[in-house]
Amino acid sequence: MRRTIVAAYGGLVYVLFLITFLYTIGFLAGLPGLKTIDSGTAGGLARAVIIDLILLGVFAVQHSAMARQGFKRRWTRIIPGPIERSTYVLASTAAVALLIWQWRPIGARVWTVENPAGWWALTIVFWASWAVLLLSTFLIDHFSLFGLRQVYCEWRRQPVPEPVFKTPVFYRLVRHPIYCGFIGAFWAVPRMTVGRLLFALAATAYILIGASLEERDLVAQFGDLYRRYQRQVPMLVPHPSLARRNAAQVAGDSRI
Repeated sequence: MRRTIVAAYGGLVYVLFLITFLYTIGFLAGLPGLKTIDSGTAGGLARAVIIDLILLGVFAVQHSAMARQGFKRRWTRIIPGPIERSTYVLASTAAVALLIWQWRPIGARVWTVENPAGWWALTIVFWASWAVLLLSTFLIDHFSLFGLRQVYCEWRRQPVPEPVFKTPVFYRLVRHPIYCGFIGAFWAVPRMTVGRLLFALAATAYILIGASLEERDLVAQFGDLYRRYQRQVPMLVPHPSLARRNAAQVAGDSRI
């Protein structure tokens, strides 16, 4: 019964995450029929800025603090190990859902791209960024990232495989292609409003901080293997020539 409950919990959390993730894309894309980043009533500029920054801060603190190894060691004294990752995903999903629900738009325009070629270029980059982001999760271990592998192993009474270090495809261009996908999706928009700019600036700043914290954890976990990877491949800005030169060196490596 316990194993069935664990598996059901992990599966339900993943479904909730997937729904929220897809809604987030629509929220940023401004798809009709959805609550979007530029829809709704702000209720005053100062009030909107304060509320939006609080919402972004809630997500940043939750998402970063719960990912640290020290927190995980204490957290798993309360939460069973097999559902630790699913619980983290659930908390992150709730923080994103709260942000979307309570977000206050600030509709003043910063820029608008009227040229059809420019509009299409930015739109293609926007959707390509989401594709890179999603594909990058599968290139490493999508099911472990979102807790499914852990609950499945518990259900099958199997040990969870040890994380390995690998650098497939996009990971030979940058160390954090998932973050690159987010940054592209935040900034590659034909119509930038003040509210969207506030979101993009705050979220990008958090990504830079979060990437640095994650790098510390990866160095602690993989040691010299990850330090060599840091020297070979840039963090967020791709350099294709450097990636080609290092492809043969990192091809046999393993990544979490």
